[in-house]
Amino acid sequence: MTEKTRVILVDDHTLFREGLAELLEHYGTVHVCGIAGDPDIAKRLIREHQPDVALIDLHLPPTDGVTLLTELREEGINTPVLILTVSDEEEDMASALRAGARGYLLKNMEPSEVVDAIQRAARGETVVASQMTAKLVTLLDAKKGKATSLINQLTQRERQILQYLAKGESNKAIAKELGISHDTVKLHVRNILSKLNLTSRVEAAVFAVEQKLTPPRHS
Repeated sequence: MTEKTRVILVDDHTLFREGLAELLEHYGTVHVCGIAGDPDIAKRLIREHQPDVALIDLHLPPTDGVTLLTELREEGINTPVLILTVSDEEEDMASALRAGARGYLLKNMEPSEVVDAIQRAARGETVVASQMTAKLVTLLDAKKGKATSLINQLTQRERQILQYLAKGESNKAIAKELGISHDTVKLHVRNILSKLNLTSRVEAAVFAVEQKLTPPRHS
């Protein structure tokens, strides 16, 4: 027998969350191991049950689903989160995905589509409602265009150092590799962070990997 995908359902409307829980259970492949309408209770349930997926409403008074997701990540809880909402606004989806949501679903989706999204999220896929696909493409194109614009601000030396940051190299190691001083590397790193609007070398490394900036090879 196939093991069911365990889900925590978080929504402030009692009738909706209980009705959805019943619908999901009906399909036989999902088990709702907890429901909550309060963010604090939701966090407790997620910590206790460690579900495969958490399905969280975007609007969750007194806070919201993105804030709850951010708090979970800050506490080191990496449960895949799907945001479930009535909002088809591109910026709401962008905020959710930036915060680390595994997907963005709409409440007018068919229950079978929600079940499929839950199972895909549990497998590590990112899922968005079909109505949001075009907006996601626009969002990704805008992100790519912005990243390209930022990279174009870097000097050739700064790009080179950014590639070393992607490898996790220390300033000392970079200085030795390039035959320049440690202080010069520090200055370049500060300039890189400023031009890319980043706050740490770790963020710079992630940025470089996302943009597929190939690390330099040792000769």
